[in-house]
Amino acid sequence: MNIESLRTYCIRKKGVTEEFPFGEETLVFKVMGKIFLLTSLDSEVPGFNAKCDPEKAIELRERYDAVQPGYHMNKKHWNTVTIDGSLSNDLLKEMIDDSYALVVQSLPKKLRDELADK
Repeated sequence: MNIESLRTYCIRKKGVTEEFPFGEETLVFKVMGKIFLLTSLDSEVPGFNAKCDPEKAIELRERYDAVQPGYHMNKKHWNTVTIDGSLSNDLLKEMIDDSYALVVQSLPKKLRDELADK
């Protein structure tokens, strides 16, 4: 997975927008206005920050060197994932899907209903 395929995968999800609220080097993906993934566009090795269930976050960090506590994020709930070829595309997509789902679950009912209608 590269940055373009990461972008394509994220932007195809329901209710997703892409923004640059932290400067032109950091691409942010939001669902219904809430961040679920960030990626740096100027890193030598691509990667992303994704929200994760705290227990699963620890498990992933212990299992894979390419998964670390979230850089500049709440380290309990976010992982930084390096796309260095050591993780399968399926696992990367699973982490993106989990992040999206966690953020959707945390949305107020009104926004979840609005998303369901899109």
